[in-house]
Amino acid sequence: MNEPSRWVGRFVPLLRTGGAVLDLACGSGRHTRELAARGFAVTAVDRDAEAVAPLEACAEVIVADIEAGPWPLADRRFDGIVVTNYLWRPLLPRIAEALAVGGVLLYETFAHGQQTVGRPSRPEFLLQPGELLAAFAGLRIVAFEDGCEEPPATTAPRFVQRLAAVRLPAGESPQEPTAKIRRFPL
Repeated sequence: MNEPSRWVGRFVPLLRTGGAVLDLACGSGRHTRELAARGFAVTAVDRDAEAVAPLEACAEVIVADIEAGPWPLADRRFDGIVVTNYLWRPLLPRIAEALAVGGVLLYETFAHGQQTVGRPSRPEFLLQPGELLAAFAGLRIVAFEDGCEEPPATTAPRFVQRLAAVRLPAGESPQEPTAKIRRFPL
């Protein structure tokens, strides 16, 4: 099984202790297990019932096709949302809406340039430069990375965007990022 993302691990301390966390498109649950072990109330969502079945021991599991079916979480709000290696642009506004005030979004997925080094290579699965920043402009950006990650940080070169952001109370402006925006060498 894959290890949890270092990006997610780096920003887990921002999550409210014991809070409700959504692991969206969780796959086999590498983040679900880690978050549950840290005491969070995790909701794991994926369309692969077989992959998520073992997660029922540590999390609320919802089997749903979030691309073709209705949003399965109604009006629920989460203290944290984790999304890794997944992109379905029509859901980006829904993800932002599902974040509670003070909640933390941790997003990491493939970016334009990945097609030059491997999969995924189709444009619909690759973020354009700055796309995560634009999609979540209403949130307070804590950290953002965009570019090519090279070994030894990863097993093979890969182009990624990563975002850590917080939903502020109504009326507060996100203004400038609270941390440096880092661009990898290309």
